[in-house]
Amino acid sequence: MKSSFLSRAVLLACLAVFSISQAQQPEASAPKQPTAEEMKQMIQKRIDEIEKLGWTRQGKGNLGGKAEVAIPPGYRFTSGEGTRQLMAMYGNPPTQRELGMLATEGLGPWIIFEFDESGYVKDDEKDKIDADDMLAKLREGQEQGNEYRREHGMAELEILGWVVPPRYNEKTHNLEWATRLKSVGSEGISINYNTRLLGRTGVMEVTLVCEPEEMEKMIAEQEKILTGFSYIEGQRYAEFREGDKVAKYGLTALIAGTGAFAAAKMGLFGKLGLVFAKLGKAAILLVVGVLAGLKKLFSKIFGSRQPPGE
Repeated sequence: MKSSFLSRAVLLACLAVFSISQAQQPEASAPKQPTAEEMKQMIQKRIDEIEKLGWTRQGKGNLGGKAEVAIPPGYRFTSGEGTRQLMAMYGNPPTQRELGMLATEGLGPWIIFEFDESGYVKDDEKDKIDADDMLAKLREGQEQGNEYRREHGMAELEILGWVVPPRYNEKTHNLEWATRLKSVGSEGISINYNTRLLGRTGVMEVTLVCEPEEMEKMIAEQEKILTGFSYIEGQRYAEFREGDKVAKYGLTALIAGTGAFAAAKMGLFGKLGLVFAKLGKAAILLVVGVLAGLKKLFSKIFGSRQPPGE
């Protein structure tokens, strides 16, 4: 996790540098390389901005009065409003369904909680999930999501394929799948690991956003974290009663609807994709050079800050 954290930190600094340079310099000018102290200050500024969102580091996170989740050691929790602000920082359109987020210190990964007040979702389609058909529908839906992104100046996303095909756990009533995403205009790849926790009045949508090299460790870590999740009394799936609202769709629509609602999320690379598209090849090559030259420097700057699991 340490190398991943450093990767985010260095790239974030580059993002800040090029954003500033585009505003201050003529289009033909090459961005000025920052000093080590300037880079450190830029990174610290963004970390300070994130800290201001308001975080709780122990106890339980309240998820909109629908559910709660235990905050594990090394993680912090912010409310729905803090989640929306952080999403916007990274070029992700808020859904207005955000109830909270768990994140490691620094710049991620994220575990985002959203709730869809759709009603009770029947699981009678559990044996009818066609992974190939679902992938085609996801891609079609993401095209609709990209229309929103284009209109709001956000980097478009391309769904490359499954990391984990859809699967349903009958005992826990959890629906899970994972996709590999690419930010158009950059080589940045991100993983969205989606979990849907069925409840009495709707579905808790849990999205893990991480980089590919983090996936295996983070999926295992999220599974442990979700053992600390619970709907409050009266909201559990098993507490369904005759007369309760029933959703108009089933399990397959829960998967296919992800792209249509622009719910696919990117971390740092999503934001960099748009910047790279504007900067051109020369600036991208400069980014690569800066990354190579500063890797050792940032290992010293952040060496004392160990993410969970180290």
